[in-house]
Amino acid sequence: MHYEKSLVWFRRDLRDYDHAALYHALKNSTQVYCVFVFDTEILNALKDKADRRVEFIWESVKVLKTALQAKGGDLMVLHGNAREEVPALALQLGVQAVFTNHDYEPAAIARDLLVTQRLQPHQIALHHYKDQVIFEQEEVLSQVGKPYSVFTPYKNAWLKKVNDFYLSPYPVDAYIQHLVKVEPTPLISLENLGFARTNLSAMRLPTGMHGGAQLFADFTERMQCYKEARDFPAVKGVSYLSVHLRFGTVSIRHLAREAWQRGGAGAETWLNELIWRDFYFQILHHHPQVASGRAYKAEFESLNFPNHAEHFKAWCEGNTGYPLVDAAMRQLNQTGFMHNRLRMVAASFLVKDLLIDWRWGEQYFSEKLIDFDFSANNGGWQWAASTGCDAQPWFRIFNPITQSERFDSLGKFIRKYVPELGACDDKEIHAPWLIPPLRQQSLQLNLGKDYPNPIVDHASQREKALALYKNTPTK
Repeated sequence: MHYEKSLVWFRRDLRDYDHAALYHALKNSTQVYCVFVFDTEILNALKDKADRRVEFIWESVKVLKTALQAKGGDLMVLHGNAREEVPALALQLGVQAVFTNHDYEPAAIARDLLVTQRLQPHQIALHHYKDQVIFEQEEVLSQVGKPYSVFTPYKNAWLKKVNDFYLSPYPVDAYIQHLVKVEPTPLISLENLGFARTNLSAMRLPTGMHGGAQLFADFTERMQCYKEARDFPAVKGVSYLSVHLRFGTVSIRHLAREAWQRGGAGAETWLNELIWRDFYFQILHHHPQVASGRAYKAEFESLNFPNHAEHFKAWCEGNTGYPLVDAAMRQLNQTGFMHNRLRMVAASFLVKDLLIDWRWGEQYFSEKLIDFDFSANNGGWQWAASTGCDAQPWFRIFNPITQSERFDSLGKFIRKYVPELGACDDKEIHAPWLIPPLRQQSLQLNLGKDYPNPIVDHASQREKALALYKNTPTK
């Protein structure tokens, strides 16, 4: 195939290198245009108009636009309904094909199908490529050709299949001369999109391709320590690349190749996390019902959660009386990020201590997380709620105090986000309700006023959770 003119539609792949759709368009076309659409169908659904994700995307689009201009092209940036804007632009430019990368969420698949249908009458092709995962859809199946529902066999099959071919970068620059210079237009402002600035610039989270490269360079210096350091929220142990992976300001092939070639316990453990990401994408592909709020395990579809609204409110606000849970939730609310160990702790606490439907928590995370990715978020919540594939067994329930003592033993993370407990010693801080009244006085800590008493008792809630799961009606 060869086209005179093509259009590359950027979505969650905001970079100008190692980019499948951009490479194929440049290689197979004489002239290539580029577009990104701030899609009103997505933006209008966001309740909070000070959304860090929109600001992150805007900053990353700005970097991409500048980079493409430096290479002789440009990025047209539109604001409207993508399913209408993309076909209209394709017609206006007179292109014969639109190139884009796969998106795996049901809403995105429906959108792409509509775009295809609108382009067809005009003989404009829509080409899709795998870009945001290493393996997709049916690429990793069991020996009998079935999708995996347990992670470890999936991981083993993934590792057996992976090789240099799957991790090689797309040499975009070899054909970069085919980019078309368009009449430069100013980038629509964040405010004109209907959104306000957040505290993103005050956070140590660099945006765009350069930010992704900077964070990855920093992480490669620490990767060998990842296995030991990753579970401790007060330590700089994780990569902080999740939001860059979410919006494609880094290349998954570049990251996985680095970990795969490097080897050693740290790199292998990190590669494991990248494989989990692929795993959850293929779960979504093979079980799209999870996108409509269904439990992966049908027998747990109708768990009879009491769902106390005031308990949910306390959890959302970080006022449960359990310091590590509260610190985690406050970190999320203040930064849009939550450490991975704490995601498990906070989720387990909501479902198995507060006995609130996991979908409530999934929804809250989907609104607050800057790195929100449907498949990983759903997979994580269903794991914690024991309703998902390869999930935590329903009778295994995190003890929030034990987790706190183990993963924030000095209370450093708690003190950062729950400053009311700053004067407590390293032992007291994990369960402040056990501090004797006289000691509370000397700490000038008035429990119930300065910091809440526990809203539930872990031991009794644990028994209720076990009974709830044990007695759930099976379908």
